[in-house]
Amino acid sequence: MKILVCLKQIIDPEIPGRDFKIDSQGKAADSEGANLVTNIFCENALETALQLQDVNEGTEITVLCFGPASADDRLRKALAMKANHAVRIDEAQPSGPDSEYVSLVLAKAIQQLGGFDLVMLGREAGDWGMGQTGAYLAERLGLPLVSLVDEISLEGNAALMRRQSDDGWERYRVPLPAVATITNSDDNLPRIPKTRDIMKSSRQSIRQISLQELGLSNDHLEAVGLRVDSLSLPTEKLNCEFVEGETLEARIEDLAEKITTIVKQV
Repeated sequence: MKILVCLKQIIDPEIPGRDFKIDSQGKAADSEGANLVTNIFCENALETALQLQDVNEGTEITVLCFGPASADDRLRKALAMKANHAVRIDEAQPSGPDSEYVSLVLAKAIQQLGGFDLVMLGREAGDWGMGQTGAYLAERLGLPLVSLVDEISLEGNAALMRRQSDDGWERYRVPLPAVATITNSDDNLPRIPKTRDIMKSSRQSIRQISLQELGLSNDHLEAVGLRVDSLSLPTEKLNCEFVEGETLEARIEDLAEKITTIVKQV
């Protein structure tokens, strides 16, 4: 059994709003000096794959990331969690929220690496939250897709998948190979790697693939799908008025008049 898990590096969604900055071109978040993490839904996907590995001897897990050199730290964490292999496609130019372009890059890499029984992704990314890459990828690979999965088991040449829906749980028996997007649940919270495994992962190799090796270039980014024209932080305007009066009664009367004026304006 060979499983491939796609990981995405993002800026930590938990950072205070005051620390969030836009880059000099005004088209992307500034990641310089920011706390970078693995998208949590991608970690849910990795944990689901690791649980399959725990109960199915001989299962190999490859983690794949399309990102800059800093994403190697995210891949090493995955290796410390007991993934077997790590591959990074070098992202020389930020792809932004273009799920179609990202799926093109991932599909080319998966086809080059070859031979996977199950491809798993997080249900969405914690930065743009598009939730489309898994569907695009399945279409490009010509494989069946089950979305919002939180539990997988194997049965012969098929996978039994449980997915969330508006009406409760749905269960599917899917012939392999297949693609699944994983959502979070209490049962797939990412495990914490041991210190020994963290140290060991620092010595493991990470295979790097360029866009040119995949037959792609940055020109494809302009040709596919979605482009960000501008990105800006929301502005907040505050109108502050002070309650006036020499006595408490006068201040209360002034406050009542101000509230009455505001209500009339609404």
